[in-house]
Amino acid sequence: MLDADIEACFDSIDHAALMDRVRVRVKDKRVLALVKAFLKAGVLTEHGDVEDSDIGTPQGGILSPLLANVALHVLDEQVMAPWRPDGTMGTLYRRHARRGKGLPTWRIVRYADDFVVLVHGQRSDVEDLREDIAGVLAPLGLRLSPAKTRIVHMSDGFDFLGFRIQWKRKRGTNHWYVYTFIADRPVRSVKAKIRALTSRLSQADPGRILTRINQIQQGWANYFRHAVCKHTLNQLRHFVNWRVFRWLMKLHRWTWKDIRRRFTLPNGRWLPLSADGIELFNIASVRVSRYRYRGTRIPSPWIKANRA
Repeated sequence: MLDADIEACFDSIDHAALMDRVRVRVKDKRVLALVKAFLKAGVLTEHGDVEDSDIGTPQGGILSPLLANVALHVLDEQVMAPWRPDGTMGTLYRRHARRGKGLPTWRIVRYADDFVVLVHGQRSDVEDLREDIAGVLAPLGLRLSPAKTRIVHMSDGFDFLGFRIQWKRKRGTNHWYVYTFIADRPVRSVKAKIRALTSRLSQADPGRILTRINQIQQGWANYFRHAVCKHTLNQLRHFVNWRVFRWLMKLHRWTWKDIRRRFTLPNGRWLPLSADGIELFNIASVRVSRYRYRGTRIPSPWIKANRA
């Protein structure tokens, strides 16, 4: 498979090529003028000067993700062209026939400027596909990052949108499956946020701190709860509890006996950690839902449109 990365996508995209792609979808000249003005507005530097923006879109701008999707749709069209009904991979039979002849099949998975191409074939087939993709991106002023674009096998795994996707043998069997784990980087990132909030030098209000920690944990867990993550969530629960315990001990000059007196029952059972009426969220309580097949549950708007 091809684990690809576009180098400085938002900073390098060509305005003329981007506007040509927008004109294919939008015919109203007033809207086109507004989009062009957005691209040419310039950048305000920290010294108060305005620099011209001849290429790229403002990273973090409200229109930038949409414009990136419009521009990179040409990549979807090129890579997925054989998947059209009349294409060489348009049906299951044709795909099986290609594989029987030793020919490759592939499919792209893209989210804005992050994408991977899953290939059933040889390494040389992936290299050829990489060159084709580079040729498609070149007219847009974009290129693949030589350092971050890799050709990997599913057994080695790859990171995509914070997840670690890897082909592994199921423990206790000889069957191999594709597992989705949480990558190392998001775990380090959420721990860094908790450390910053529970710094021993912080004199912030405990209730406000616990509220913010709860927001971070709930958002993070809801995003990653469809991965193989129960062990990771338990580790994070232990990490967060100890960070908050140590911070409260420093803040109030408590001893460990004070902690046990406030947060345990007479039988020694621990109570939920709380402060100012705010209870610390238990991230390990999030229900993990894996291997969902939702093909028959998600309504398709295209079916109704075709019938109409």
